[in-house]
Amino acid sequence: MVATVNMREAKAQLSSLLARVEEQGETILICRNGKPVAELRPVAPDPLQVHPEVSRIRFHENPMAPLDPEDWPEAER
Repeated sequence: MVATVNMREAKAQLSSLLARVEEQGETILICRNGKPVAELRPVAPDPLQVHPEVSRIRFHENPMAPLDPEDWPEAER
C-alpha cells in the first residue's frame, strides 16, 4: 500500500516519513495540489554487490586453469 501526503506534511514530517520507509519498507507518495510529485521508497539492493556467502567459497584447484586434453570428453578432442 502507498501512503499519500501533501507537500506541507512532507516538509514538516520528513524525519518520521523516512523512518516509516526505512523501518517498515513503506512507499510514500508526495503530492502538490493533489498531483503526485515524488515518491519516497526503500532503496533496492545493489545487484552487482557480492553476496556475503560468496566470500566463503574456497577452491582447491584453480577453476580458471586450462584443461588437459585427456580431461575433455572423447567426442570433443
